[in-house]
Amino acid sequence: MSKVEMGEEEQEQDGIAVDDPEKKASSASGRLQLPPSSSLREALSSTSSLSLREQHHDEELELKWAAIERLPTWDRLHTSLPLNADGARPPEPVDVRRLGAADRRELVHTLIADIHKDNLRLLRHQRRRMDRVGVRQPTVEVRWRNLRVDAECQVVDGKPLPTLLNSAISTLSLLTTMLGFNRNQERIHILKDVTGILKPSRMTLLLGPPGCGKTTLLLALAGKLNKSLKVTGEIDYNGVKLQDFVPEKTAAYIGQYDLHVPEMTVRETLDFSARFQGVGSRAEIMKEVIRREKEAGITPDPNIDTYMKAISVEGLERSMQT
Repeated sequence: MSKVEMGEEEQEQDGIAVDDPEKKASSASGRLQLPPSSSLREALSSTSSLSLREQHHDEELELKWAAIERLPTWDRLHTSLPLNADGARPPEPVDVRRLGAADRRELVHTLIADIHKDNLRLLRHQRRRMDRVGVRQPTVEVRWRNLRVDAECQVVDGKPLPTLLNSAISTLSLLTTMLGFNRNQERIHILKDVTGILKPSRMTLLLGPPGCGKTTLLLALAGKLNKSLKVTGEIDYNGVKLQDFVPEKTAAYIGQYDLHVPEMTVRETLDFSARFQGVGSRAEIMKEVIRREKEAGITPDPNIDTYMKAISVEGLERSMQT
């Protein structure tokens, strides 16, 4: 290379370093895309420490779950490990019977962040947990065959005027009827040879014109008919006759007129209703679920476990479901 060419090359290099700001910026940006070795080591070290912290967190969580599994069945049914919102540290075992209002609210908000989607997701999580260990919810099937409901009615010839003579005649007619001399009565068939079935896990819609006997049928299935009515036919709950069954523990007839205490709020009304309904067979189901999970070595989702245990406790004034 000639001396003149070398001089031009030196001037060009000097121009890159000093005189040309665009090339200087380009060169600087090129240097920023390649971090120094010290920054790379710090990033790797940070990732490694984070992984170690997560591993330590999981190990602590497993140790605490193992401690809960060693508890007696009754204590294990009421002890859980709800995850913290931040997840910065392993949760501490809590007694679900002593969860405060803030703890219940935080857990529900964690499980149901979106009311349009997470409610169904929560129900599916509970169903999936039970299916994983082969535990099924109890179901009820109702069958009725040749159901017949009759009513004895007294025949009245119009409505008499409220005179002394008509009042005396009405009183006399009532006395003769009570003594058995006047049997001016008629039998009315409200339901006549009705047969049907209600499948479990389904919603059945009952349609019919006014006065066709829809309410009478529902009252008959719930065992709430008036004793003066004559009922024939068969009604079975899971193959058990209605006479040998307690339908109040399984079914309820809800009238079209709601009766509420006006001084109670909506939350208090729902809590009041939940306390009367009780928890049913949830406690027995949870005992079986945690027993099978322990045998299979399955660790449930902490928040789902806390929720299912909390709604299985009897006698609480506030229900987490509310």
